[in-house]
Amino acid sequence: MRFDVVTIFPAMFGPVFQQGVIGRAVERGMLELQAHDLREHTHDRHRQVDDMPFGGGPGMVMKPEPVIEAVEAIRARNSGPVVLMEPWGELLDQRVAAELANETGLIIVCGRYEGIDDRVRAALNAREISIGDYVLSGGEIPAMVLIDAVARLVPGVVGDPGSLAQDSFSDELTGWPQFTRPAEYRGMTVPEVLLSGDHARIKQWRRQQAAQRRVPQRKELKKT
Repeated sequence: MRFDVVTIFPAMFGPVFQQGVIGRAVERGMLELQAHDLREHTHDRHRQVDDMPFGGGPGMVMKPEPVIEAVEAIRARNSGPVVLMEPWGELLDQRVAAELANETGLIIVCGRYEGIDDRVRAALNAREISIGDYVLSGGEIPAMVLIDAVARLVPGVVGDPGSLAQDSFSDELTGWPQFTRPAEYRGMTVPEVLLSGDHARIKQWRRQQAAQRRVPQRKELKKT
């Protein structure tokens, strides 16, 4: 799967693309990731990517020409859908990540300032996605979150496919308490059931714990 990111800060993505699961998948040729400098698609000597908003108001708005032309240039090697990282977009969850993982590639546009000229969304038939209801400085960190969530669902990227089936949000549950050695530390012990070797009991315990955990921590995840 190929990911192309359009951003004014392409250097932010280097460390992310080189580390961990993503970095190993890139080395094995399972993923292709490239960050493109939006300023390379400007046509003035100042390499301007933003301008004042029509109608007045604070801040600046990202111009349509550089974004649209950057995506058009990328289209030669990535025919996947265009995603705009926008705070009002549909919320990224495991269902959305799995849906996007079925694509051959994604072109992700990172907004800055007060946002992107809305003609970009219309011209590129872009899908708008948000990672949560809070304010960040730009779309780069949300793009990294999206790439990680989608890439790990590409077959072969995660070394043990069985671990994907147990991931939080892979079903209606969000995960259960995890323990490892030592079995006792400063008077705190591992639940006996996990030491029993009884896999049926362990499975039942984990599902019970997961069901209990979702209620106090994440009220919006309660079943209706």
